[in-house]
Amino acid sequence: MAQLWRLAAIIAAVAGASIASAQAYRPFDTSQLKGPRSGPHNQLLVLGSTHLSGLPAAFRPEQLTPVLDKLTCWRPQAIAIEAVSGSQCDFMRHYPDHYKDSIESYCWDPTPAAKATGLDVPSATAAWSRLLAAWPATPSAADRRRLAALFLAGGEGASALVQWLRLPENERHVGEGIDATLVARLERLRTRNDESLLIAAALAARLGLERVYAMDDHTADAPVTDEKGYEAVISKAWDNPATTKRKVMDAAFMARLGQPGTMLAMYRAYNRADQAKLTFASDFGAALEEPSPEHFGRDYVGYWETRNLRMASNIRDMFAMQPGIRGLVVVGASHKPYLESYLNQMHDMTVVDAEAVLR
Repeated sequence: MAQLWRLAAIIAAVAGASIASAQAYRPFDTSQLKGPRSGPHNQLLVLGSTHLSGLPAAFRPEQLTPVLDKLTCWRPQAIAIEAVSGSQCDFMRHYPDHYKDSIESYCWDPTPAAKATGLDVPSATAAWSRLLAAWPATPSAADRRRLAALFLAGGEGASALVQWLRLPENERHVGEGIDATLVARLERLRTRNDESLLIAAALAARLGLERVYAMDDHTADAPVTDEKGYEAVISKAWDNPATTKRKVMDAAFMARLGQPGTMLAMYRAYNRADQAKLTFASDFGAALEEPSPEHFGRDYVGYWETRNLRMASNIRDMFAMQPGIRGLVVVGASHKPYLESYLNQMHDMTVVDAEAVLR
């Protein structure tokens, strides 16, 4: 009996030591090892945005001018947007059973551009990449129309718009692969309520950049077997005081949308440091704790984190191609704290306070 007690004591001691060891263990913290020691670091500015497509009729694009002016002063050298790249859309079209809804929601059908240029997405992507690699210091209007056509054929509408905006108005016409259908497409993009277009593409054109970088990722999208059950559970989790607080803030801005300075004030508010915890409490934190036996909330949070990790990797790749730059990311405000947290783990990345830039 004494031997059994001694054995039990040993097992308990080992278990206790394992727990203590687990509690004491700290993963390697890459965020504490920044570099390089010489030369400029990458600077990351994540602009958390409302989705402009959801704003009421009182919104006008010119109300964004103060926001664009502040961002212009920061002078980003590359701009990433919450859009799915043409190459990822092309990939998803090969798996319609899995991505049908995502394709319909996030991917423009480039068939009109393929008809005008004779190029499918992979061929057009290769063509615009080659063209940019040999891009002249002073491109002609024909060069820009040709590049816009290739971007459209490659499914990169926002980058096509950058080229369109860089053209004088009298040069925005048919030619070099741009037909009447594509002119109409570009003109619709020019006035669409979309932060990727009215902020990112407009800013890129203003700063003399040639393109924007589509960094969104929807490869983690998957059909939900019980859509009604899933939606009911997540909606219930979202019904909480933090969500109410966010709605009250949004309603206050919407009520004075037509007043001067409202959009700048709204962007400052969305990019305050205290918004991260509020967003978590209202959305992902609430979903994480919902008690459904199907674990709908944990499934949702897993999707959200996977999507943001893949977005972060696309952003990191943008910086890797041109080290030492100031890079702007224009993204839905709920993504902002996750992208900042993930990218702050990168050795060659300094996260900039967006609210300070907007002051």
